Amino acid sequence: MASRRHLVAVRLALVAFVVLWLLGPAALRSVFPVWFVFLLAVGLELHFFLGARRASQRLPDRRPQEADRERYGFGGGDGDDLLLVRDGDEDLWIRRPEEDDDLEELLAAARERPAGAPVRRPPPRRRRSRLRGLLVAVMVVAAFGVGAWLWQSYTGWSGLDADERAAAVARFSEEASVIAGKPVQIRCDEGGEHVGAVQRADGVAVVGGTLAYLTPERCLDLYRLAFRGEDDGSQTARSLAVLAHEAWHLRGARDEGTTECYALQSAVALGERLGLESGRARQLMRQQLTENALRTRGSAQYLVPADCRDGGSLDLDADDSRFP
Repeated sequence: MASRRHLVAVRLALVAFVVLWLLGPAALRSVFPVWFVFLLAVGLELHFFLGARRASQRLPDRRPQEADRERYGFGGGDGDDLLLVRDGDEDLWIRRPEEDDDLEELLAAARERPAGAPVRRPPPRRRRSRLRGLLVAVMVVAAFGVGAWLWQSYTGWSGLDADERAAAVARFSEEASVIAGKPVQIRCDEGGEHVGAVQRADGVAVVGGTLAYLTPERCLDLYRLAFRGEDDGSQTARSLAVLAHEAWHLRGARDEGTTECYALQSAVALGERLGLESGRARQLMRQQLTENALRTRGSAQYLVPADCRDGGSLDLDADDSRFP
């Protein structure tokens, strides 16, 4: 019982988290993408269902035992369809009543039954409790998945109308062209074919090419900054760095660590052009530089080199003492 209460409490906590994820700050949705929350719900429902199943398997066997069947004349069987009833000073085993059965008639038949006569058993009942529990779990997960998908469709990058998305992509391409030093195009990979959680990348570009892809989440952050003036802190900073990073690849930079170093410097001016104040843009990129070592532990190629510093060989403006 305590375990079941614990599972219910965890399920309620998940519901609260989902509500906060949907209605809370955008940073929460950026840190926890929709697929993570969906998998969390799936795991919880499976744990809830399997836990209930294991608990049912541990219940003590309260069915009539062999001695009872021999004493009261059941014959063989597992006794699931039998019920022990106290009738005055006498214990009577009767067939488990159905909805249309008369209890008095069943008791009368039990009193008249001679010793050793078997109890007539009805067809075995279907056990639906486990199936019902599984169906409830599936419905909960499906409802959450549909709700999250609808929310993402109306509030995410896909929630913008076609003209807004086109204007944003044109602006991103213009800004990337400034960094790349040539005309290039930025596209938001709405189908997830090039970048995203599966590819474990926020952006991708062919070195020296003219086309780069960003995830819709990064495009949405950049749109909010450029068209709505919304600064979402670290998420805005990361999106600026990703756009600048891919633009440097299009310019011809190949090494990931060096490209990231150049990107963090170029993203300061990029952030200013998209609406940030100079001090704020520089502060965000300094935070990105500080976080670089933590974020790249699993992918060392993105770690900026030691020369990524003021006066170092990768400093794009040696005359400016500010870095980035």
